Amino acid sequence: MGLQLSFGEASAIGPRSENQDALRVVTPAPALAASKGYLFALADGVSQCADGGLAARATLQALALDYYATPETWAVAQSLDRLLLAHNRWLQANGGGQPLLTTLTALVLRGRRFTLAHVGDCRAYRWRGEQLDRLSEDHVWDQPGMQHVLKRALGLDQHLVVDYLDGELQEDEHFLLVSDGIWAVLGDAGILRILQDEPEPEAASRALVAAAHLAGGQDNASALLVRVDGLPPSGLADALAQLEDWPLPPELRPGQLFEGWWVQGLLAESRQSLLYRVLDDAGQPWLLKTLPPARHDEPAAGPALLQEEWFLRRVAGRHFAEVHPLPQRQHLYYLQREYPGQTLAERLRQAGPLALTEWLDLAPRLVRALGMLHRRNILHRDIKPENLLLGEDGELRLLDFGLAYCPGLSQDEAHSLPGTPSYIAPEAFDGAQPSAQQDIYGAGVTLYRLLTGHYPFGEIEAFQHPRFGTPTPASRYRPDLPAWLDECLGRALASDPGQRFETAEEWLLALEQGERKALASKPRPLLEREPLKVWRGIALLSLLANLALLVLCLHG
Repeated sequence: MGLQLSFGEASAIGPRSENQDALRVVTPAPALAASKGYLFALADGVSQCADGGLAARATLQALALDYYATPETWAVAQSLDRLLLAHNRWLQANGGGQPLLTTLTALVLRGRRFTLAHVGDCRAYRWRGEQLDRLSEDHVWDQPGMQHVLKRALGLDQHLVVDYLDGELQEDEHFLLVSDGIWAVLGDAGILRILQDEPEPEAASRALVAAAHLAGGQDNASALLVRVDGLPPSGLADALAQLEDWPLPPELRPGQLFEGWWVQGLLAESRQSLLYRVLDDAGQPWLLKTLPPARHDEPAAGPALLQEEWFLRRVAGRHFAEVHPLPQRQHLYYLQREYPGQTLAERLRQAGPLALTEWLDLAPRLVRALGMLHRRNILHRDIKPENLLLGEDGELRLLDFGLAYCPGLSQDEAHSLPGTPSYIAPEAFDGAQPSAQQDIYGAGVTLYRLLTGHYPFGEIEAFQHPRFGTPTPASRYRPDLPAWLDECLGRALASDPGQRFETAEEWLLALEQGERKALASKPRPLLEREPLKVWRGIALLSLLANLALLVLCLHG
């Protein structure tokens, strides 16, 4: 069962000529509600400016559409901040010479948590029984006669600053969003009395609006009340709720039919997982990943496997393996498509370091895949040649999301150091939190090794705490390496994460610009640079050859 809510809303124009308040409630389909949550928002357009009502309505429209278009792995505050910054620029550009201004208070309830985004002078309250707590701050000037003058609003400044608050939900509590047309007239005590008299959300919202105008309020009045009726189980989405109903698959044998899949055999077995090859009804190969029996009683093992599947679903694209939708399953496993090809570790063992042209083709593809992953707020944490598959279709795919990490969602065991030691960034050995720069370092070691056959700091063994200085330049092993490429790799491998590329996109740009400059700096062929001299030379040589032949004929 997912999050259970009841809500009600009301808005009235009052003595004004136009209602410049706007309310928005979005209750998406269950799958989207589990990943992105329910959205409740109130905007109050600033009437002294170009068109406050338009600003409020446009803001809530953009919020409702754009929030649900952001990646599901982004934190709620990250998604809201990105789209509100973009919409702030839109408001500034579309006022026809005058500012389009609005306040905004938005609440997202997802799983067992809430996130509040607030700018302006609407208010958000949390109410339970006798306790009414204000969650938001009024962004107005605290000076006599200026208490209604906004110092923060959407569209007001080029640099928007939004307040965010995140917390745990409790059953039977309420969240209230109200415009200043209500709180400035009734005050907190008056609001609490009405809520206690009218506990149902719809009736309470209407009562708050009516009471504000009966008390002489001269502004638009709007209220939105949400009640938390039930909380979902803890964990990763609704799939985790089914873990108790999903036993591990039995030992699968070649030729066996298991839940509609024809088992071909066991491909790989480790302490962490089992990997089988299976065929669907059309004879297409898939890889079935599950847990070994020894991990059956590990509390974190099942959620970790489902989280791995969840990550792969949300990074769908040419650089990652396709995951089967599996509408029905009775055991704990997931399926990803099998692609014929060769890992880059196998390629390195069989043929040695890559030729520079082959390396220059593969490197941007790896960095591009890394950028796609990071834009979805996922860190891989185990980038190495063994996890890079060069398919027979020519695609480079990043495999094995068993150690992947999503900030705000994933949790590591204390003192753990996930990954392969030689590819782990220096700061991770000192206990630093996972970051995109650590993935960039891992990709740097991978590309260095594919180019040279060596490690930049030497091979690091498990449980070793290495010391890092300056990496050995790749050009020591590859004299054919251009200086710009040597420098580019060195930056990805810097011991100080602050000296590395900040993003994969920055690294990709450096690779592309370096290659273009190198091509531009190569001398053009002589025929291209001095065509007249070349043809004259050819003509002269031809004439001399003919004269030589003539002399030979005369003396013959």
